[in-house]
Amino acid sequence: MKRLALILCMIGAVFASVPSAAQSTPQSTNILPSNEHVENLGTLKLKLQSYYACTCDCGCYAKELDHQAQAAIDFLDRRAAHKAADEKLALVLDIDETALSNYKQMAAQDYGYVPRAFDAWEDSAQATAIPGTLRLYQEAQRLGVSVFFITGRGEAHRAATEQNLKSQGYTNFAGLTLRSPAQSGESTIEYKSGARKTIADAGYHIILNVGDQFSDLKGSPQAEFSVKLPNPFYYLP
Repeated sequence: MKRLALILCMIGAVFASVPSAAQSTPQSTNILPSNEHVENLGTLKLKLQSYYACTCDCGCYAKELDHQAQAAIDFLDRRAAHKAADEKLALVLDIDETALSNYKQMAAQDYGYVPRAFDAWEDSAQATAIPGTLRLYQEAQRLGVSVFFITGRGEAHRAATEQNLKSQGYTNFAGLTLRSPAQSGESTIEYKSGARKTIADAGYHIILNVGDQFSDLKGSPQAEFSVKLPNPFYYLP
C-alpha cells in the first residue's frame, strides 16, 4: 500500500491543548517571525499522536471509528431484514486502516512511508483488528451477508494478509482481492471499481462498502450505502 501524503489539516477540540509553533514561541520585540502559512510538521505529528491516544468523547480516533462502524452495522441490520429470497448480499471491506490497524508501524516510521519497511510489516502479519470493523464483520456473518476484502496490498502479500486477517478474527470470508503486478499502474478508484464489478458479476448485490479513503468507495459499481472511516495518517487519491 502506498503512502502518498499526510493530511495537513486536523479538526477537533482534542487538539486544542497542543500549541502551534507560533504559540510556543516567546513574544519578543527582538524576534521577527516568519509569515508561515503551513503548520509545522512536528506539531502535526504531535496532533496525530494525541488523536490516536485520546479516549474522551470530544473527537478521538477510536470514538470516531466506533461511530462510523455503528452506522454501518445499523444499515446492515436494516437492509438484511428486507433481503429478498433470491438475493446474495455482499459487504465489501478495505483492509489497511479499515479492518486492520497499522498504527504501530506508522508511528515507528515517524508517520513516513518507507516501502521496504512497510512490506516487511505486512509480511509480519502483526496488524491489529479495528474493533468496530470486526463487530461489523461478525454481524455480517450472523446475518448471512458474504464479506469480500479488497485491498491495495500487492498479490505477493496474500499469504501474510490472509494469516493476519484470520488471526485477528476475520476467519471466514467469501473473497480477498489484492493488486496483481498488471494492476500496479491503476488508480485506486479504477482498481477497486473493477474488483467490485467482479463481485457483482458473480451475482452478488453489494449493499455496503466500508473504507478509510474516499477512493475506496468511489467509482462504479457502488454499494447501496458506503461508510468512510477516519484516517488522518495518509491519503490515497
